[in-house]
Amino acid sequence: MGVNSRQNPLNASIPFRGFPGRKIDEEEAGEEGTPGEEEMSERNRQPIAREGYPFLIPAVLLTVVLGILGWKVWMSLGILISLFIAYFFRNPRREIPDLQNIILSPADGRIVHVGECQEDRFLKEKTLKVSIFMSLFDVHLNRAPVSGRVLQKNYLPGRFLVANVEKSSLLNEQNAVILETEDRLKILLVQIAGFVARRIVCYAKAGDLLRKGEIFGLIRFGSRVDLYLPPEVKPIVRVGQHVKGGESIIGYRT
Repeated sequence: MGVNSRQNPLNASIPFRGFPGRKIDEEEAGEEGTPGEEEMSERNRQPIAREGYPFLIPAVLLTVVLGILGWKVWMSLGILISLFIAYFFRNPRREIPDLQNIILSPADGRIVHVGECQEDRFLKEKTLKVSIFMSLFDVHLNRAPVSGRVLQKNYLPGRFLVANVEKSSLLNEQNAVILETEDRLKILLVQIAGFVARRIVCYAKAGDLLRKGEIFGLIRFGSRVDLYLPPEVKPIVRVGQHVKGGESIIGYRT
């Protein structure tokens, strides 16, 4: 059983929980509607995302066993696989710009789209859309582009097209998060699964307060993030440019 966009109106503030067959992970944290400060800090400073350990630990243990058995070729392969897993789930330190009226990149990757569009599913208004494609070699943690409260989170099942094509924005499995700043600016973030990526993780839930640059989720193994901003935001990025989540500036509020 899936959830479609008609079941998720903008004023629905209840996070989707308990739907069978869904592929989104939700992490409970702190008081109801407010993540614990300690857990948020822990998540931001871990060198490897905790979702990587179920892959990394077995790979390392198997590599050790292969070494003990003297199977050097297989042990070498195990080392390479372990290193790749650690690299993929890495959480590098980021310097969050301390500037006013900026919009930060929510993800690492290559800009594949910048332009105005009519966003009719959630915000139902004209927006500036910026799309970021994350390859297998990019950091896959997602960060809040601004400080604000999570108004709504919607999970939508879908296909697994290659994430750097435009139609994946509407057809692929995705998770939409609406943030509202202190001065009522609404921003829509859409985590989109790709051809290889088959699992979206989102820690944030309705009512949570996110700090600018804070980690709120990740997408495993190649994916895309679409960012929908008010049209008055002035973008400073271009198609083909590589950006870093929580550090690169997407644009300025005017």
